[in-house]
Amino acid sequence: MKSRAWRAILLVCRLILGGVFVYASVDKIVHPAAFADILNNYNLVPDWTIHLLAIWLPWIELTAGLFLIAGVFVRGSAMVLGGLLLVFIAALGVNLLRGFSIDCGCFTTTKGSHTGSMVGLIFRDLALLVPAVLILWDQWVHLRPQRD
Repeated sequence: MKSRAWRAILLVCRLILGGVFVYASVDKIVHPAAFADILNNYNLVPDWTIHLLAIWLPWIELTAGLFLIAGVFVRGSAMVLGGLLLVFIAALGVNLLRGFSIDCGCFTTTKGSHTGSMVGLIFRDLALLVPAVLILWDQWVHLRPQRD
């Protein structure tokens, strides 16, 4: 049985993680061409995939974020958003190793809006990974059969 405190922590995790991704998706949905330009600057995927990613990725972020906030499909939504965070961390890391400083396109498609360091962005994404891990850990623990 989950304690009240643990349920409150999980609720906060769901609201923070879901809220961040809902917020992050809005500008990208409204400006897919600008988001495609940002994705292209990462130089990580073939050109023919850029526009598909620019259209689909924000909708995936929005849907999974809303599901987490609503408390439905929690495990799947946390897995999707945690997986996206790992991909974002890898993409930022690769470009950091290449010596590039790029607009991440995380929350806005406005050019020049990224003023922080690439390392800071990676740490921010790692911090956002914590709620996803806590949610998934809770889901895993409570799926195991109880042994008496």
